[in-house]
Amino acid sequence: MRVAVIENMRNTGLGALATALDEAGAEIEWFRVWQDGILPKDISGHDALVVLGGEQSALDDDSHPYLLDLARLARGFGDAGKAVLGICLGSQILARAYGADNLLGVAREFGWHGIGVTAEGKADPLLSALGGEFTIFEWHADTFSLPEGAVRLATSPVAENQAFRIGRAVYATQFHFEANAAVVEQWKAEFPETIARIAPGWLENHAELAARYAGAADAAGLAIARAWVSLIEPEEVRLLSQASA
Repeated sequence: MRVAVIENMRNTGLGALATALDEAGAEIEWFRVWQDGILPKDISGHDALVVLGGEQSALDDDSHPYLLDLARLARGFGDAGKAVLGICLGSQILARAYGADNLLGVAREFGWHGIGVTAEGKADPLLSALGGEFTIFEWHADTFSLPEGAVRLATSPVAENQAFRIGRAVYATQFHFEANAAVVEQWKAEFPETIARIAPGWLENHAELAARYAGAADAAGLAIARAWVSLIEPEEVRLLSQASA
């Protein structure tokens, strides 16, 4: 099982997703596009694609010229029936890839928040184990409209489209399910000025908030990570499935 991971910002981290991929024996290849802009040359070398978050918007082509190619690459993986996962900025890039609108600066959320699961989400492999609501970590200001043909899986009062699926295994999550307590602690240490600006008082209250919410969020995040990883089909399995369809 070969998984390409696109890192849009230095030291983003996989958190709960790393645990799930390791359990599955996945081989991970990192593409640190924030450093060199280099993407996988095509979809043939990997069974799945993960697009992580970042500080840029999904439309920042002038400062991040690889973004349009990344959107096309993600669409290529999805059209081939391969598993794709976009987290936060990654979800916004997937929305762009499938023709939706990116809405910039209109949906700020930071910290642990409650997410509602739609009726479709309750029946979907990604979220079916989580019931009608779960707590997870958020850090974003942008959002997107729902792509044509996508199924909305989760929602919140701030961002209506918190998660969607297209086809068999193309998934977008606006929330950071991968951000377990260790990842949040790392972000707290690396970005204190930014956090203090966008969420006054959060740093001072972090210990209390973590004690209240992090355990449930970590459990939900790992469940989501394992569910998505279970949908990755190695090349030989996918070809056999397509041949018998």
